[in-house]
This record gives sequence, C-alpha cells and structure tokens, in this order.
Amino acid sequence: MYKNIKGKWTADLGNGRYKNPILFSDYSDPDVIRVGGDFFMTASSFTYFPGLPVLHSKDLVNWRIISYAIKRMPYAAYDVPQHGRGVWAPAIRYRSNKFYIYFASPDEGIFMVNTEDPFGEWSDAVIVREAKGWIDPCPFWDEDGSAYLIRGVARSRCGLKSMLFLHRMSDDGTRLLDDGVRVFDGRVNHPTIEGPKMYKRDGYYYILSPAGGVRTGWQMAARSRDIYGPYEHRILMHQGDTPINGPHQGGLVDLENGESWFIHFQDLETYGRVTHLQPARWTDGWPEMGIDTNNDFVGEPVLEYAKPEGLESKILMPLEDDDFSADKLGLQWQWQAHEPKGAYKLTGNALRLFALPFESKTGILADTPCMLCQLVHSPNIQADIKIDININDGDACGIVITGGNYYGLKLERVNGSLRLKAVSYEYDSSEGTDMSETVSEAVDIADIKTIYLRLNMEYPGNITMLYSLDGEMFTALDTVFAYNVSRKSWVGARLGIYCVNCENTNRGGYADFEYIYVK
Repeated sequence: MYKNIKGKWTADLGNGRYKNPILFSDYSDPDVIRVGGDFFMTASSFTYFPGLPVLHSKDLVNWRIISYAIKRMPYAAYDVPQHGRGVWAPAIRYRSNKFYIYFASPDEGIFMVNTEDPFGEWSDAVIVREAKGWIDPCPFWDEDGSAYLIRGVARSRCGLKSMLFLHRMSDDGTRLLDDGVRVFDGRVNHPTIEGPKMYKRDGYYYILSPAGGVRTGWQMAARSRDIYGPYEHRILMHQGDTPINGPHQGGLVDLENGESWFIHFQDLETYGRVTHLQPARWTDGWPEMGIDTNNDFVGEPVLEYAKPEGLESKILMPLEDDDFSADKLGLQWQWQAHEPKGAYKLTGNALRLFALPFESKTGILADTPCMLCQLVHSPNIQADIKIDININDGDACGIVITGGNYYGLKLERVNGSLRLKAVSYEYDSSEGTDMSETVSEAVDIADIKTIYLRLNMEYPGNITMLYSLDGEMFTALDTVFAYNVSRKSWVGARLGIYCVNCENTNRGGYADFEYIYVK
C-alpha cells in the first residue's frame, strides 16, 4: 500500500504519482483549504489534547503537522479522559487574513478558534452556541458578507438524525443569531447524512455531505440557487468495486490551475479513519469525484493516481521518533485528556514522566490523563523505547497500543520488586460497562536501572511484545494480542507511554524515557 523510504512510509511514489491512503493515520473527519500555494488541513481529536491538529502541505499528498488549534476545553470534565466526547468534526476556513476552525463537542455545543498564523498560536475557544447534539459545523460567508453556519445532529444526544440545519451567524462568526432552519432532510434518500460542507460556485450553493454511515456510506452533493433551498441532490462517489469502504467525510479544494480535489477518510477500524485524496471535476454544474466507471456520474475512489499538477512537492515523513532533546514536547504528542499539572519534565536527554495518581479509581490506563500518545502511521510498526527506572512501590510505567482499548507492557514495582506484565483492557460495548485490566503474562525482572521495551503491530492489528535488559538481546513474551477497536472512543490505534501510581498516591517516583524509535 505504501512505499518504504528509509524505514518510514509514504504514499508518494516518487514518480509523479501517489497511492491512497495519503496518510495512514487516524485524522478523522478531515477538512482542507488552500491559501495561495499552501494547503491546510484539520481533523477531529476527541479527548486528546492539545487538540485540533493543523497540518500543512504544498502538494496535497505530503503533509506535516504544524500546530494544534486548541489546548484545552473550557470544561473541567476534560481533566480526565472523556472517550468519544470532546472535539468532533471541524471545518477550517480563511477569511480577511484570518484562519477559522469551527468544531462541535456533542455534549456542549459549537465552538470557534482563530489565528492569523496557523504555524503559531491559536485563540482560546469561543463558545458560538451551547447546545446538545449539534455536530459537524461549517461556517459560510456569502459574497455580500452575510455569515451562516450549517451543521448536523447526533441522535445519541438529541434524538434527531439525518437532517442538516442552517443558521444565520454574526458577521464576526462568534455567535449564532437563530435556532436554525432545516435545509435538508436525508431520512429517505440519504440516511445518516452528516458532516456538511458549504460552498458557492457560479451562483449555486452546494452542500457536500457523507451519508449512509461511516463504514458503508457515500458522498452526496446538493445544490440550490437559494441558500435555504429547496436543494436538488445526487450521489457523487461510493465504494463500488473498490476496497475503500465509506468513503466518508471530507473537504473539497480548488487549485489555481482549475483542478479540484477532494480529501476524505476511510474507516479502517483498528487503525482509525485514514486519509484519502480523490481527483474531482465539474460537469454541468455538478462536482464529480474519483473515477467514473459506469458512466452514471457516480465515481469510485482511486487507489493510485497522478499527483496534482504544477505544485511544489517534497516527500515528508510523519513525526514519530523522539530523543526528547528539545525544550518542548514534539508535535506528535497528545495527552488523552487535558495536560496533567506536573506530569513531566524534559531533562535535556530524556522525557521524565512522574508517577502521578491515576485520577481514577478504576486502575485502568484508559482512565488516566497521564498517558502521552502519538498516532500510528503505518499498518506495520516496530516501536522501541528505553526507560531509566526510578519508580517506587505502587508505580508503573510502560508502552501500549491504545485508543480507548489498550494492549501492551506494564513495568510495575510491588513490595520492592519489579514485574513486567502483558496487560490489556477492552470496553465491553455489549454490556455498556467497563471491564477491568487483564494481565495475560508476568515476568519477574531483576532490580535493574534500565529496561528496553518493544511493541510490534502487524496488519490487521496483531501485537507482540519484547523486552531487553541490555538493548541487544530481546526476549519475546508468549502473549499475542489482537487489537479490537473501541467504538466508545471513536479513534484508532495510538502509541501510548505512561508513568502512574496504581494506588492513587504520589510517592515521588518517575521514569525517564530516553527515546522512542518507530519503524
């Protein structure tokens, strides 16, 4: 699926062509804009902070994260993980020399952040409207300056589904001026319609939306001469005979040379919602996407295609490796809640994670804010870490593949002795309750100062674990985990490193992570 470049993975084939997905990473619900010769993309981040990742590209194929648009939510509840809640389905726009991102938190409402420099700091989140069950907002400024916002609804929160609502908005985009008008009802032809993006072209207002559900749905377009409708509609792209299920929510972008392209996600369950790039074109006032194989104007996603023409292009690798020598955390890192106070220190040659209390009585790593995570960027990875051990009784540190559910290694000190455990946790969605952490295997470790841990993840999600006391000879544990995605969290696999006190006390222990290398 990907080309290997010096142990890393890229979709850029290096011959003017690319393969999908362009990002084998859980950038869910992506939206994209062009500003001059630069492209900017953002995506959902749910309970992970800093949130709202902002990525930059020069060619729509090679992307690099440049900032996060939100450091924290204005609610103390997010001081601990809120899996499945938080930052949902953003839309990014550029107007009057300023970048805007609108996003929803389905339990709290619609929010906006802005900046003049997307590579730098973003404003604090503005609460545009408090509401429950309002999701997937997209702002739209008409040619006369009138401001609008279109959004969907989440049945899990408000009992409504498959409908799109349009609001008038204040000119500065900070508040909604009405309760909204239903402009599209998809309950008959486009069930589960969501994620609307609004555009205007040649006098038509266009709503581009996914419908039919994340795993099996399609892309739809609706158009009208009046922003409030009525809207005529048609299907633009579906899975067809391809292996690209969905294909789901995304954004349309026009190039200076007249080309159009569409970025969307595909749900790969274990690996989350990976990012695809599709060619698009306009025919008789309608957008078309992908490859038209049946002459019915319903496209199918491409697996391989020519890159956009005339754009600056340089192969970029995802941020993964870290020797923690910088004076701040790398942009690949997110906590699984608001950053815990006093959780870490960069010593100059290591990341020191302090063994803070869990902040939860469950004893489940999914419930602690003290988990530092980065995305998985390939179907097959080997992740190596080196830990200098300074943990006390009741403390634990290690590495897991996480995403709500987790699987991996826990080094724990109990009664002065070190034990290395293969641990896992799976949320039981059928019961609707949390399960306890499972220990599948345990190994007594000599009282050492340093340990090397390795996790391997191989498609479709099998996880093996190894350890070493010298960094040379690795011993494999017998346990093999099969990653099971958690629909409680709505995210795919992440690498997580941690140091916590399992007894909810603080005895002053810590673990120094000298490096993480991923290949």
